Amino acid sequence: MRQIFLDTETTGLEHKLGHRIIEIAGVEMCNRRLTHRHFHRYLNPEREIDAGALSVHGISREFLLDKPRFADIAAEFLDFVRGAELVIHNAAFDVGFLNAELARLDMAPIATVCHGVRDTLRMAKDLHPGKKNNLNALCERYGVNNSHRTLHGALLDAEILAEVYLSMTRGQESLIIDLGDAAAEGIEQALPTGQPREQLIKRAGEEEVTEHQKILIDIQGASKGNCLWLQTNPT
Repeated sequence: MRQIFLDTETTGLEHKLGHRIIEIAGVEMCNRRLTHRHFHRYLNPEREIDAGALSVHGISREFLLDKPRFADIAAEFLDFVRGAELVIHNAAFDVGFLNAELARLDMAPIATVCHGVRDTLRMAKDLHPGKKNNLNALCERYGVNNSHRTLHGALLDAEILAEVYLSMTRGQESLIIDLGDAAAEGIEQALPTGQPREQLIKRAGEEEVTEHQKILIDIQGASKGNCLWLQTNPT
């Protein structure tokens, strides 16, 4: 599965009042592994930035004067996210701004390009009802280092969100085993009636054991020291 962890910064809180996107970033993940591909642009909003928004992200109007407009990067951005699932914290906010920008260009909504949108804020509320579920709170809860996050920034927040998502969904991923054609044919060849089947025991190699230990250490951190597999003494 291909996923894009997306975040935006804006001139204000309401796209319906004419506020615009000033920074957009997406980080790519395939099958729960970051690919190190990302999309990141600062944008000239062609309008002033609310003081409240400026205090959150620290991006000034002067800094953005020589940056491209959304129209200049729209095609490149859509090519990057095309066919992927978007993963966004408080998705209604970012999707609303994206659709408003696309509508100004007479382009279709983002949902027509992507393979669905997943809202990690809604996921967090389901997992932790009644608790704070902003990105900082989730970083603390899952042991994700966000000490370098002094101001909001789209690329940094997208990268942090990817780490938080992996911790939130650990253990939920499907185990898919590709046996290949030859193995599949072997399974279909039934043994004669009454003949006992030989048990095949395949032991993990050294590299697999090392990878397994890394996963257990990740679980230990995400669960704040409550990984049962590391607590169990082998007999």
